Amino acid sequence: MPVHYYCRHCSAKMGTIEEPFIEAEKLGIHTLTTEERNEMISYGTDGDIHIQAICEDCQEAYEKNPELHQYDHLIH
Repeated sequence: MPVHYYCRHCSAKMGTIEEPFIEAEKLGIHTLTTEERNEMISYGTDGDIHIQAICEDCQEAYEKNPELHQYDHLIH
């Protein structure tokens, strides 16, 4: 089951892990609270896992412009 990473702010695809079996500990999912899991992780109808994170471009934009935190979505 592939694990796809997308930026939660700009929707850019950040990468995919193509492992048939992967443990939550290797992904770091086990450290998330239930609320964080519900917010960041979704499952496709094909069994794929979709994880929302933050890409380097959005992270840099937020660091340089903290006022951007008022927006849910960034375009760069």
